Amino acid sequence: MKDEAQTKIAYCGTQGSFSEIAAGKLFPKGELLPCPSFQAAYDLVVKGDAQAALLPIENSYAGEVAATVDLLYRGSLKVKDVYEMKIEQNLVGVKGASLEDVNTVVSHPQALAQCAEYIAAHKFSEIVSENTAFAAKAVADKGAKNLAAIASRACAELYGLEVIAENVAESRENTTRFALFTQGEGKKREGEHLILLFAVGDRSGALAEALQIIARYGYNMKSLQSRPLKDRPWQYYFYVEAEGDGS
Repeated sequence: MKDEAQTKIAYCGTQGSFSEIAAGKLFPKGELLPCPSFQAAYDLVVKGDAQAALLPIENSYAGEVAATVDLLYRGSLKVKDVYEMKIEQNLVGVKGASLEDVNTVVSHPQALAQCAEYIAAHKFSEIVSENTAFAAKAVADKGAKNLAAIASRACAELYGLEVIAENVAESRENTTRFALFTQGEGKKREGEHLILLFAVGDRSGALAEALQIIARYGYNMKSLQSRPLKDRPWQYYFYVEAEGDGS
C-alpha cells in the first residue's frame, strides 16, 4: 500500500465506532473515511475512492459477521490481512440515567448478540442499529433516560453520554477480527492464514470431497461455515479459514 499519510481507509460507522478505533490503530496517519454501511465502505474501494476498507468479519463470541462474509464471496476485492482487537461493550446513556431507568437498548446486531445474556437478565427491549456509534448518537439525540446504547467508551465521551455499566458482554475475552479489503492480493507468506470460498454441487458427498482436496494439499482447516446463496434457495456456499502453504 502507498505512503500511509496518503492512504484512504473506508470503514462502517462514525467517530467512536469500534471500526474507527481499529482503523485508527492500524493507520494512525491515514485518512479515515466513515460510511453508513459495510456495502458503502466496500464500494469506495471498488470505485478507487479509497485504497482499503476495514470491516469486521468475526467475533469470538457472536461468530461471523454475515454481511462482510457475503461481500467477500460475491465481490471483487481481496482480503489483504486480518487483524484482531479486543472489544469492551458498555451500556451508555444520557447523563443522570441509572440502570433502573433503562428499559430499551439500541446497538448493532453483533453487539446485541455479544451482550444477549445481560440484556435478557435486565429484560431490555432491543432496537437494531447499523453501527454502535450510530446507536450512541441516537441515544444522545433522543435524550431519554429509558434508552441506552451498547457501545464503546469513546462513543460515550464523543456524544456526551455516561457509562451506566462497564463491560457487559458475556465473554471477558470478547475479540473482533477485522478484514482489510483491497483491490490487489496480499503477498504470500509461509504458514499464513488463508480464506477460501466455494460452492459445491447439490449431491451426496460433494462437500466431503471438497474438504478432502483441501486436506490433501496440506492445509489445516481452522473454521468452516456455510452461508445461503442469495439467488438459489436452500443452496449454500462455504467459507473456510485454513493454515498452510499448499505444499
